[in-house]
Amino acid sequence: MQRASRLARELSLLATEPPPGITCWQNGQLDDLRAQILGGVDTPYEKGIFNLEIIVPERYPFEPPKIRFLTPIYHPNIDSAGRICLDVLKLPPKGAWRPSLNISTLLTSIQLLMAEPNPDDPLMANIVCELPLSWPWTQSSEYKYNKQLFLLNAREWTEKYAGQLRASKPLEEKIIQSETSTSRESTIQKRKGVDISRKEKKSCPDS
Repeated sequence: MQRASRLARELSLLATEPPPGITCWQNGQLDDLRAQILGGVDTPYEKGIFNLEIIVPERYPFEPPKIRFLTPIYHPNIDSAGRICLDVLKLPPKGAWRPSLNISTLLTSIQLLMAEPNPDDPLMANIVCELPLSWPWTQSSEYKYNKQLFLLNAREWTEKYAGQLRASKPLEEKIIQSETSTSRESTIQKRKGVDISRKEKKSCPDS
């Protein structure tokens, strides 16, 4: 009962006063939520839309929600399954979760982690980058010692997996189709107008 009332309040607040660049909603069931985080300006995730899954445990708020990225993201603290290495997502003594925290706070913390990775606490420490490199860098090492390459790879992943153009393309196509249709109708009307004026001229008696 406590979980239900707590979640209702949190979702209501997220709907009316969402943190900048963050949205969250129920995915059919009480314990199954979805969220979207917009990539921050001046980060390699800029203009990206990242989807997340939030599973709320029975003992919430005494246990933290389980949150993972559904959208692939190139980040030293997020693995290929979307799991996030963040202290507020874990119970003490290893973590920093407290019942006073909430889902809005967690999503804001994840948004901050995207902008400021922690290479000294990598989740991808043993996973080699997919791109061919001269020797096996990890994303964490890459961020620390070859940041330009990390930024390049992160931007490529953002464009490939989280690009807004994919979402907006159907809308753009509809706009183009609408404009084309309007243009055709206008042309047809003009032609009809010309035909009518010609008929009128023909029907005029000779002076």
